[in-house]
Amino acid sequence: MPMKAFFSPHHAGHRPSQTFRHGRIVANRDLPTRAENILTALRQDGHTLLNAAPHGMTPIAAVHTPEYLDFLEQAWVEWRKIEGASEDVFPYIFPVRGMDHGYPTSIVGRAGYHMHDCWAPIGEHTWAVARDSANLAVEAAEHLLKGERAVYALCRPSGHHAFPDMGGGNCFLNNAAIATQHLRRSFGRVALIDVDVHHGNGSQGVFWRRDDVLFVSLHRDPIDYHPYFAGHAHERGEGNGLGFNLNLPLPARTSDDAFLAALETACTRIAAFQAEALVVSLGVDAHEDDPTAGLAVTFNGFRRIGARLAALNLPTVLVQEGGYNMDTIARCVAGALAGFEGRETTAA
Repeated sequence: MPMKAFFSPHHAGHRPSQTFRHGRIVANRDLPTRAENILTALRQDGHTLLNAAPHGMTPIAAVHTPEYLDFLEQAWVEWRKIEGASEDVFPYIFPVRGMDHGYPTSIVGRAGYHMHDCWAPIGEHTWAVARDSANLAVEAAEHLLKGERAVYALCRPSGHHAFPDMGGGNCFLNNAAIATQHLRRSFGRVALIDVDVHHGNGSQGVFWRRDDVLFVSLHRDPIDYHPYFAGHAHERGEGNGLGFNLNLPLPARTSDDAFLAALETACTRIAAFQAEALVVSLGVDAHEDDPTAGLAVTFNGFRRIGARLAALNLPTVLVQEGGYNMDTIARCVAGALAGFEGRETTAA
């Protein structure tokens, strides 16, 4: 029987119309259609689609700082008080390296302090929708704690670029990290693997000094690709976390066999870590036709990725991350879930 899938009917309240790319204001790729298309495919494949029970702020506050959560809650209202301000919150001044010791009171300064790029505009309903998205990940983790073997959370907005006190890259709350931390209530050692085309820099930041969580990321090499400043192979963690962070950067346009070879390395490390549970940041923007143009994984490649992760035989939460081709995202996700469950998908 297909796994349970959790979603929020309120996700469409977050609908940023614009973003900043290559010096120009352009259309934002994080459209509500992304989730709607996935929902259609999940229904076709017979998944049980469920809303999540409310879990409050405690699981979110276990990962994110009070200052940052207060900023997200207040940002849009405070921004709109500025005469002539844009409809959405867009940071435009950022801390200088080594000179970030003060904490501004102005919303302009706070926006730059708490956002690491211009790719996560905050609208009127963004805070509420981001909370709902994180709540889906907590609900999925709760079902694992109650004995489910695999659960999918259709989180939108995504989360893996969100640090404890910073958002960016279309991410505000780190859904996968929140699920991982929640699983630590019962599981001593949890692995978090990220297969999005972009490095999960926020997730790495959350667990950088931890030895109870193994973070592994497969992604396009950031030497010339977002997020540029994190995701390199030499980044291994720090303090107690040294050796509990594994980055597997891949050359541009890497396709199925090379990606799966890197995934084999990742799974070997997860097995050696003796993880008791697994969280998957399931980005599908590594697809060959995704507009991010980073890697070249095929539909069958995502099915194989799902099957290999299932072979770890761990209780697993799969959390939705990126994927921006409206014609391919649903089939990629459905294929990964079907591969995980060892069945066929009917999604076209």
